[in-house]
Amino acid sequence: MATNGNEARKRRQRRIRMKISGTPERPRLNVFRSLEHIYAQVIDDVAGNTLVAASSLDKEIAGQLDGKKKREQAALVGKLVARRALDAGIQEVVFDRGGYIYHGRIKALADGAREGGLKL
Repeated sequence: MATNGNEARKRRQRRIRMKISGTPERPRLNVFRSLEHIYAQVIDDVAGNTLVAASSLDKEIAGQLDGKKKREQAALVGKLVARRALDAGIQEVVFDRGGYIYHGRIKALADGAREGGLKL
């Protein structure tokens, strides 16, 4: 049975989500990666709310992203989501890689969030 890469990622994502979920004490840091941009959300799965979010499209960091590689952009998004989470009183999160391999931009975002002060 031949599948495309996105279907396989969705299957991996469902498998991961059976094991992890975000609570009010320790919400889930979800990552979505498109070809050009990267998005991160801190989600409380109990209430079903997005607490904070950041992406490479944010106006706050738009000027810093010019001329940077995608991995460097992901690290900046990680730092931004960490700062917003800390401002919202969140210190610890569960990292949800969204079915992506923990490598490249996903790893850079996680490292940026750690650098920003979040505990993953």
